[in-house]
Amino acid sequence: MEERERQVVMEELASSEVRLLELVGGLTDAQWSFREAPERWSIADNIEHLIVFEGFIRSAIAKTLEGTAEPEKKAEVGAKEPFVLGIANGRSSKLIAREVVRPTGRWPNRNELVSELQKTRAVTVAFVAQTDAKLRDHFFPHISLGDLDCYQWLMVLGQHSTRHTFQIEEIKADPAFPAS
Repeated sequence: MEERERQVVMEELASSEVRLLELVGGLTDAQWSFREAPERWSIADNIEHLIVFEGFIRSAIAKTLEGTAEPEKKAEVGAKEPFVLGIANGRSSKLIAREVVRPTGRWPNRNELVSELQKTRAVTVAFVAQTDAKLRDHFFPHISLGDLDCYQWLMVLGQHSTRHTFQIEEIKADPAFPAS
């Protein structure tokens, strides 16, 4: 990974984590579990999803890097960069999470959930800081964008977190959101 790319990913991961922690700090139990509608996710659900998704993607990246490089895909996948960088801003189109990364109440305690988010992000940051792999030569498919390279997947993690900060802001802006 180029140093400039590493810095971009690190900044995206850091800024999205800071924003998430700001949004969830000091919430009551009622606020933590509030749902805008029965089928919508709570703030706790969003945080759990982020943890599970990040671990899932980080594992997929590690497994993909063990495989054969496919540098011939670079041109096709490179054209998707603007879409990757716009994932956070596309809240008008709802995405359906894969079953494996949907929230199920794995961490019912708020403090444990926030701690797990921080631990998960620390592992991802350490991976980004230490990897010298050719991330742009290894690919696996996104549910709606098709193949992305492993660097783009790291960008997806930050963008995905930012997207969920917007979702949490929407929850907190709901007129029925419990008062502190």
